Amino acid sequence: MSTEKQKYTRNNPFMSRMLVNSRMTDPVSEKETRHIELSLEPGMDYTPGDAVGIVPENRPSEVAEVLAALHLTGDERVLDHYKKEISLEEALRTRLAIGKLTRSSVVQYGKLVQHADLQLLSQAEHRSKADEWVYGREFIDLLREYPGGITNPQQLFTVLARLTPRMYSIASSQAMANDAVHTIVRVIRYHTHNRDRQGLCSGHLGERAPEGESMPIFLHANNNFRLPEDPTAPVIMVGPGTGIAPFRAFLQHRKAHGHTGQNWLFFGDQRRETDFLYKDDLEGMVKDGVLTRLDLAFSRDQPKKVYVQDRMTENGHELFQWLERGAYFYVCGDATRMAKDVETALLDSIAKGHNSTPDDAQAYLAEMKKNKRYQLDVY
Repeated sequence: MSTEKQKYTRNNPFMSRMLVNSRMTDPVSEKETRHIELSLEPGMDYTPGDAVGIVPENRPSEVAEVLAALHLTGDERVLDHYKKEISLEEALRTRLAIGKLTRSSVVQYGKLVQHADLQLLSQAEHRSKADEWVYGREFIDLLREYPGGITNPQQLFTVLARLTPRMYSIASSQAMANDAVHTIVRVIRYHTHNRDRQGLCSGHLGERAPEGESMPIFLHANNNFRLPEDPTAPVIMVGPGTGIAPFRAFLQHRKAHGHTGQNWLFFGDQRRETDFLYKDDLEGMVKDGVLTRLDLAFSRDQPKKVYVQDRMTENGHELFQWLERGAYFYVCGDATRMAKDVETALLDSIAKGHNSTPDDAQAYLAEMKKNKRYQLDVY
């Protein structure tokens, strides 16, 4: 990543313009996934595998509710994290995390309001109880259940965490996107404790960032997730759901630069008809030979759920043959279950291909990791 690019950071973002903000999933899908294109200025460069940081704002309606609960107008003056004087309304909208509640906020708030329940939740031995209580709650819930803790608006900077940018894998190669960066975002909406809620940044992008709107962004290098330097090396990519993002960038890059290495993609989601992200792009790449193999797993299209790791197992022999030919293996997406299941399927393919023990398969994978032939971008 060039040094010039670093002039824009999370603390000094570039005011980008929303070029495209379109829904990718069918309206009847259980998921709302959006394709986002944001403008860059000349000199802002990125590499496939990098991320774009987007600086969101809290919903105005949530800010208004917090102000009402505090019996404040929002015109009060406070000092932000850099000792810059701003209005309380601006602080709640752009500086402070009033969404997802943390145990740390409960502990800090408990120092300001005397209540037995809060003192209990603040104790280290009751950490699991506190974690359970904060789950699905936001700052407004804490204020309403235990009012009276905030007597000076500046105290909010002690109680609440700082509002932080959200990082999204880049879904484009600059060789094709020019002065723009693409990404995909799944809009998170849920209902807990009798309230409708939404993800901070995904909700902002889903509801309050129309085309033409300004959006503060910065680019973030990820040197641990890179295409092989050898343009002839084969590449295997596993990216279900929004995990497809960096692999669209990889494929665009290899196509634009004439890389001859074979490319194999495993993609999955719920239903082919409603959730086949970048369907036209991927099928076009199969047609023109850029994408050598495309294996799909739509979990809800048949009685027994099928996932990307199942497709890997079905093609275990050929998968191992690709590895033996020096293929690089990439995984992007959910760290909690998917990435672990994919690694298990990969180890199984190695053990069977080698006709070896699980320990031998682990050693083979360790060697791949050492040579940067096994790379993860999971969250």
